[in-house]
Amino acid sequence: MTWKSAVADIPYGGAKGGIGCNPGDLSKSELERLTRVFTQKIHDLIGVHTDVPAPDMGTNAQTMAWILDEYSKFHGHSPAVVTGKPIDLGGSLGREAATGRGVVFATEALLAEHGKSIKDLTFAIQGFGNVGSWAAKLIHERGGKVIAVSDITGAVKNPNGIDIPELLRHKETTGSLKDFQGAESMDANELLIHKCDVLIPCALGGVLNRENAADVKAKFIIEAANHPTDPEADEILAKKGVVVLPDIYANSGGVTVSYFEWVQNIQGFMWDEQQVNNTLQNYMTRAFHNIKSMCQTHDCNLRMGAFTLGVSRVARATLLRGWEA
Repeated sequence: MTWKSAVADIPYGGAKGGIGCNPGDLSKSELERLTRVFTQKIHDLIGVHTDVPAPDMGTNAQTMAWILDEYSKFHGHSPAVVTGKPIDLGGSLGREAATGRGVVFATEALLAEHGKSIKDLTFAIQGFGNVGSWAAKLIHERGGKVIAVSDITGAVKNPNGIDIPELLRHKETTGSLKDFQGAESMDANELLIHKCDVLIPCALGGVLNRENAADVKAKFIIEAANHPTDPEADEILAKKGVVVLPDIYANSGGVTVSYFEWVQNIQGFMWDEQQVNNTLQNYMTRAFHNIKSMCQTHDCNLRMGAFTLGVSRVARATLLRGWEA
């Protein structure tokens, strides 16, 4: 997270933390009690200018609302202490779609560099939760052809392109991708090696590994999940000439709009959605060009360029503060 924040050029450090449980096994009131007790234990460790939690796997806007309320019992009303809140409690417009939208802006920046655009290409998307479904929806709106989608419930394909709004309605109604009329079902494991121009893994880490990397047919991989490509797969893909856009940049839209939410809360002035989306696009595009210039300077791939950018920014700030070893 420290390097990701530095690549995105937002003034955050980084940490991860949470509760080891399966939220699906708990009732809403159990989740609320668990979240509130967790907040009671950490309320003096988090704070508006100390540590600002944001939602990740298994959490949502409601979770953040409970943290805000519990924190406020100890410290007074402090909307800027968490991000990803419901709109009614100081959440930002555009936050829910932010990671998926950021993935699409990142994809556009990369494709433009190669003289291509979304509308001319085919896409396979692994994971159809928040990030995958928003990415699919926005790609579909831009004229891109999403030809395969998978999630925990199954996988579907249609070489002529899946009607994403219809698939979203089907998933909302049935809770599953299975039995969708507008596409045929496929083996979920086959999605990663499906013939397409752009592969977007949006689910778990380590899904691209030495077992399947040699069979990947996509020309571009956009890492919307955290760490979907393991180091061995990275080497195999590089030899094949596959361009991998690293997670540290590709999925930073969420933390970037979390930053915008925090800024709005501190100012007490909320932006409209257009401003959120336009500013996100500016940040994602600028970060891509900064990564590319690192790649040119150091003659390296995008992952190394992104890490070099992040680490050098933190190192420079550290030196300026007089923290030399």
